[in-house]
Amino acid sequence: MMLEPDTGLSLAIAQIVQRLKGSSLHSQLERQARGSLHKPEIKLESLKEDIKEFLKTSGWEKRLQNAVYSELNVFPSPCHPAAPPEHMKEPLVYMRKAQGSWEKRILKSLNSMCTELSVPLARKRPIGEQKELLNKWNEMGTDEPDLSLFRPVYAPKDFLEVLMNLRNPNYENGDQPSLKNHLGLIQVPLKVKDIPELRDYFSELGLNTGQLGIDDSTQVPPELFENEHVRVGQTVLTEQDSAAAQQYVRQGCPTALRAELWALILNISNQPEDILYYEQLKSNVIQHDLLVDSLIYKDVKLTASNDDYYFVFEDYLYQVLLCFSRDTSVLEHFSYNSATPPKSYIRGKLGVEEYAVFYPPNGVIPFHGFSMYVAPLCFLYHEPSKLYQIFREMYVRFFFRLHSISSHPSGIVSLCLLFETLLQTHLPQLFYHLREIGAQPLRISFKWMVRAFSGYLATDQLLLLWDRILGYNSLEILAVLAAAVFAFRAVNLMEVTSLAAAEAVLADLSTLKVMPLLQIFLFATVT
Repeated sequence: MMLEPDTGLSLAIAQIVQRLKGSSLHSQLERQARGSLHKPEIKLESLKEDIKEFLKTSGWEKRLQNAVYSELNVFPSPCHPAAPPEHMKEPLVYMRKAQGSWEKRILKSLNSMCTELSVPLARKRPIGEQKELLNKWNEMGTDEPDLSLFRPVYAPKDFLEVLMNLRNPNYENGDQPSLKNHLGLIQVPLKVKDIPELRDYFSELGLNTGQLGIDDSTQVPPELFENEHVRVGQTVLTEQDSAAAQQYVRQGCPTALRAELWALILNISNQPEDILYYEQLKSNVIQHDLLVDSLIYKDVKLTASNDDYYFVFEDYLYQVLLCFSRDTSVLEHFSYNSATPPKSYIRGKLGVEEYAVFYPPNGVIPFHGFSMYVAPLCFLYHEPSKLYQIFREMYVRFFFRLHSISSHPSGIVSLCLLFETLLQTHLPQLFYHLREIGAQPLRISFKWMVRAFSGYLATDQLLLLWDRILGYNSLEILAVLAAAVFAFRAVNLMEVTSLAAAEAVLADLSTLKVMPLLQIFLFATVT
């Protein structure tokens, strides 16, 4: 249901005002406004205007603007007042149903592990164990608990099988006009961008625009562009303007400014109350042991600990992910996420709502590879509470979309369809060849997209890619890059005769340069 533009705007304003009212920024603004009354420049006859001017000159107006901009970026536009709340989570009923049954499977897997291992979902740690954990908080990686019996609740390939079976029940099989000619694994009719639309959307990545991550742009000498780009970046940081920072990073972030620019875009300032909140999460970890803790340990050991770039951050990963699992503020994002947080019941009270609690407390069950969402951020942030906040914000803006079933343009279903459509349209010979030999391209690229390429690209290249995710507030670039990788390796892939051989050709992406690949695919492809 669409809204009239004016109604939509007033609803959006009301929604943002409502959300900011409960924030610490609101109380800080009130405190500042009250404090300003004692200043000589505040006159009673022009009280309202003078206070506004004071908030402007003291930088508080800019903070409010950034908070509003952040809300606009994160929360979807308000639905029609008559629309049910689940419509904001996901407008298509068959997507909601598919997500619901996928969640049941995950819970079944978690519960059966509980039963098999006789491990409770949660328990209070004895005092001795609490002290021990506190003492080794900064070196949890040295701990070697026996996790041989624990297994990841699911891996990306299990999730792909579910997406392959998605169908819109309004169509008879083979009766979907947009899919008659679509020969990929994803068989749902969603609108995805074609190359002309992508060129328009990602116009700042064009061949004539200066880019960080391109060594030999013919239009602008790289060092000239870099020096000027750094100067502009410093101005953006001085101005503390989130919208300007978001526009700026579309051309890439200078390494020295990236951490601050990302924090500005995500509106993270690491105030004393944020540090205190992080410490409270930490004390929750110390006091209670959850079954998901073992899943987190296992995941870090299986992924980041074996990665040449990330193994040194093992301790940071435990700290961030254990605290994340206890963070009930993450539950807010379920208002616009098609997923629903799982519930657990106090023993003997199954089905009685008063005895229900969300489990884990943040509502997110980690899967194989989950820790790779955090690992690259460890290169930028070395202060645990700041690292934590950046990750949490990246998760509730972007990463949750990569493991939930929805029709959102940045959701994993749309990304898969975009990837397959780009390949089938622009590299038809390659697409048909791989399909014929039983090596459907999506079977190879799916894991890259689910992890946002973390663990596959060299870190400097990954950060250049994530710059653009933040800059465009969209994950669509992941599908474009996946297609660009296939285009780049097309000659070799035309030679292969099996899925295993195709996987071998694409096994190592660590030498790839992201920006030239994207530019060539988007702007040098004949349409």
